[in-house]
Amino acid sequence: MSPELRKRLITVTSGGVLALAAVLVQWHEGKRYKPYRDGGGVLTVCHGHTGKDVTPGEIYNEEECNALMKKDLQVARATVERYVTVQLTDLQKAALTSFVYNIGSGAFANSTLLKKLNAGDIQGACDQMRRWKYDEGKVSNGLINRREVEREICLNPNALINPTQ
Repeated sequence: MSPELRKRLITVTSGGVLALAAVLVQWHEGKRYKPYRDGGGVLTVCHGHTGKDVTPGEIYNEEECNALMKKDLQVARATVERYVTVQLTDLQKAALTSFVYNIGSGAFANSTLLKKLNAGDIQGACDQMRRWKYDEGKVSNGLINRREVEREICLNPNALINPTQ
């Protein structure tokens, strides 16, 4: 994890899971105000928001992007809360929320990662994140980097307190 990302996460720690996940999502997703087609041809805008409410040709503003991200993060967090049956720290929940935000609720609900996590195999579950590095069948360096950060946080729930643990 980069020192700058660590600093941003520490700054929002008191804000809870959604605040932590928002930093992770913003760090990895970037932001585009004009809708575009992602690698799979899906209409996407802002911080990776997809859906029927994305209007081609519309230019979104900061407030709209933040609202879309907040809504998407709430869905991702609810998915984590619904399906994960083991105790996790807020930082681990944030890493999983960022992960679900990116891969989708359905993919997470049916994943080997979730099965391992709920069986108490935290190491195995966190290692599963590395498998989710493909965009349209091709390895994505951006996803490799994102998964390493999510995995590091997943494995080390005290990553902001003691980064060497």
